[in-house]
Amino acid sequence: MAQRMHGYTLKEPVGVVGHIVPWNYPTTMFFFKVGPALAAGCAVVVKPAEQTPLSALFYAHLAREAGVPAGVLNVVPGFGPTAGAAVAAHMDVDKVSFTGSTEVGRLVMRAAAESNLKPVSLELGGKSPVIVFDDADLDMAVNLVNFATYTNKGEICVAGTRIYVQEGIYDEFVKKAAELASKSVVGDPFNPSVSQGPQVDKDQYEKVLRYIDIGKREGATLVTGGKPCGDKGYYIEPTIFTDVKDDMTIAQDEIFGPVMALMKFKTVEEVIQKANNTRYGLAAGIVTKNIDVANTVSRSIRAGAIWINCYFAFDPDAPFGGYKMSGFGKDMGMDALDKYLQTKTVVTPLYNTPWL
Repeated sequence: MAQRMHGYTLKEPVGVVGHIVPWNYPTTMFFFKVGPALAAGCAVVVKPAEQTPLSALFYAHLAREAGVPAGVLNVVPGFGPTAGAAVAAHMDVDKVSFTGSTEVGRLVMRAAAESNLKPVSLELGGKSPVIVFDDADLDMAVNLVNFATYTNKGEICVAGTRIYVQEGIYDEFVKKAAELASKSVVGDPFNPSVSQGPQVDKDQYEKVLRYIDIGKREGATLVTGGKPCGDKGYYIEPTIFTDVKDDMTIAQDEIFGPVMALMKFKTVEEVIQKANNTRYGLAAGIVTKNIDVANTVSRSIRAGAIWINCYFAFDPDAPFGGYKMSGFGKDMGMDALDKYLQTKTVVTPLYNTPWL
């Protein structure tokens, strides 16, 4: 006969969490990471991006004023190879959550493995497809794709930059998309009439322009944009390429800038294969009025978020994170709490219990 036992499980905070957050959404990412970690009972160390440290420092100041005890919420500004590496390798950090490039994500995992084998969650790059079917409302689809590609000047991990349009509406879509992009006002983002501001810094600006040059050299057709704007600042015109092949660099690499790669497809089966022909798997968009097509495609694409007839549809209750080389682990939803908790089993023998 099995021994009589009383057993239960506990969910406990994982301990000290190191958050390494990116520059493109410094406020949003701060709260995506810090909120659930604190709610789970963890202490946190935030390493903001070197380009955007001030907002994180200000939120730590507000937390102190709100009564968060000293040592619970900490901000350590610095550069990735020094401050970020120190967080990832520290023996007293019990978990690391990193958002950024796939290249640096590998370094974070390596540092975690070579130190105290701390668990890691990664939200990395993306090359998200948006698939527009023949039955879509054309004007709605053009506006949605423009929004998906150029929001935050393309500096967003889920940007929809691989655009697949079914052959029946492809030519008209290209025409309307080029017209809309060419009307975009690029300039000072504090001006209400401006649609698109500058790239974050000179390095990113030059990187985007290099990718535009690569697209032209590899044989893609530049339909609109592709040049710097103005005499100073890091402004780039909204750019559209057609005649893009799936193996081209601009269809495979995350550019992180206002560059759209437009491609044509015939069948549902074909576009599913094309959409999955990427090392990334962060998000995807589907534009169609056919619920059967939407269901089939949404279940076939290997990505962590699928948006049907919408884009950037985030919600605090909807877990967000990637497949494949876009990383693992979720922000938001109950999944975000779970990744900052660990499960403990407690078992005690029972003797002379009256009810067994």
